Amino acid sequence: MHDGLFDVKWLIWNPFRRFWARRQLFLELTRRDIELRYRGSFLGLLWSFFNPLLMLSVYTLAFREFLGLRWPHAHTGASFSLMIFCGMIVHAALSECILRGPGVIVSQSNLVKRVVFPLLMLPCVMVLSVLFNMFVSLLVLLLFVLLAQHGLHATVFYLPLVYFPFVLLLCAVAWFLAALGVFVRDVAQIGGVLSSILMFLSPVFYPASNLHGIFRHLIKFNPLTLMIEQTRQVVLFGHAPDWPALGIYLLLAMAICALGYAFFQRTRDGFADVL
Repeated sequence: MHDGLFDVKWLIWNPFRRFWARRQLFLELTRRDIELRYRGSFLGLLWSFFNPLLMLSVYTLAFREFLGLRWPHAHTGASFSLMIFCGMIVHAALSECILRGPGVIVSQSNLVKRVVFPLLMLPCVMVLSVLFNMFVSLLVLLLFVLLAQHGLHATVFYLPLVYFPFVLLLCAVAWFLAALGVFVRDVAQIGGVLSSILMFLSPVFYPASNLHGIFRHLIKFNPLTLMIEQTRQVVLFGHAPDWPALGIYLLLAMAICALGYAFFQRTRDGFADVL
């Protein structure tokens, strides 16, 4: 084990250095992961396009038409749908990491005993696959914004900067859950419940500003809140991101990412014994 395991610079830089050295393998594993998900289906990769549309239609119908929910400054069905879609895209990314994370190493047990195989890469392959689906959903969102608002705000180019801290957080979640899922199989069952809880405790179907009292402050600690709100700001309203808030989010994401990496590296020697 590296003597400087808790050297923050080493913790943050080392994983990316390793991935760059094996970038061809990393990209090939990601391509295979995406293809395996849709292999055998009639529509194939088109499902990554239709899935968000189907879910958006269901949620819009349920929350707007059946429950009669309304959104401030969203007076049409299209505006309401776009607000929800922004939240769904961010939640779906974290939800997929939570649901798939515990099985990443367990499902690849044949690779665990190969000394030369970089196991650290497997959770991040899953994250990159998740980001592919997120990218497709974002393209769908931008297409609908273009049609509904007859144009796109230049602020959409801020999205990579907005999501960079979120990607670090996804890597941290993937490393934590992949390692923990080897030793505690119940984590996979808890993940489904946690994903559902996160959906309704995040401002997906309502703006955070609608909450009152202590709940309005507590929701700020939800890791999805800032990402969802900033997506709406830069895509739908044409506002610049909240840079101070994103700076704090980035620092926290880097710290959590470093801890996730350290946890994975600390526990990986025990994978072979359990599997």
